[in-house]
Amino acid sequence: MNADGADESSWELDPEDESGAVIATVGRQLKMWREAAGLDAAQFGKRMGYGPNLIYKIERGTRIPRPEFLDKADEVLEAGGRIAAMKVDVEKARYPKKVRDLAKLESEAVELGAYGNHNLHGLLQTEDYARALYEIRRPAYSPDQVDRYVAARMARQTIFHRQPMPALTFVLEQVTLERTIGGPAVLRAQLEHLLTVGAMRNVEIQVMPTKSEDHAGMGGHIQVVKLEDGSTVAYCESQVASRLITDPRDIQLLELRYGIIRSQALSPRESRAFIEKALGET
Repeated sequence: MNADGADESSWELDPEDESGAVIATVGRQLKMWREAAGLDAAQFGKRMGYGPNLIYKIERGTRIPRPEFLDKADEVLEAGGRIAAMKVDVEKARYPKKVRDLAKLESEAVELGAYGNHNLHGLLQTEDYARALYEIRRPAYSPDQVDRYVAARMARQTIFHRQPMPALTFVLEQVTLERTIGGPAVLRAQLEHLLTVGAMRNVEIQVMPTKSEDHAGMGGHIQVVKLEDGSTVAYCESQVASRLITDPRDIQLLELRYGIIRSQALSPRESRAFIEKALGET
């Protein structure tokens, strides 16, 4: 924990995220409850187990309180569950907007196909691997931002356990199985996780060998999602922006391209053997 307990009890809020209004309201409510209890920020923070700086930031709406913080505040301020009930509103705001939008899209998917050219897809990452990826970003993220993004990424993985089960396919570049993000131990656990996920009946993982001469995916990341209502959308990422694609002509192109990428990659059975070999060499 740092001086104000930020890495233990809150996430930084993106000032451009419209969820800020929700967090500001929660902060004002917390301040009203604290003052009604006759406590200043230092006294309240001491009872909560955090420094006054964190209390001020949460009350000003510049930090998002974690669920456990709200539970503890409810207890300390004897709010009878009224503070803890705000967790429902805070839950949606705790994740960055672009991640909330992507998670909503994935929650409605009946089919999802994804190709990534230099990172493992977020749905396939272990927590340690995801954390290592965020920690090596430059310019660097703060510890709070890393926590927030990792939590959001892990929350999206409920897609693997939904009923009815969506059909999920992934094409991975060989280099993603070899680059030691986070160190050998983190990579080894990640490869073991890929084998576990790949064994699920609704998941197919394929590897694109580096030596492949024909490769339709040189244009970068592709994610195509078929939704419950029968429509199809695509999602593309770049260095500075991500966008949702709904134009039927663009979607048709990306579906075709993704299909060709899958045909050029190793089969799921061959890919499993490839991952097992990489694991043995790690």
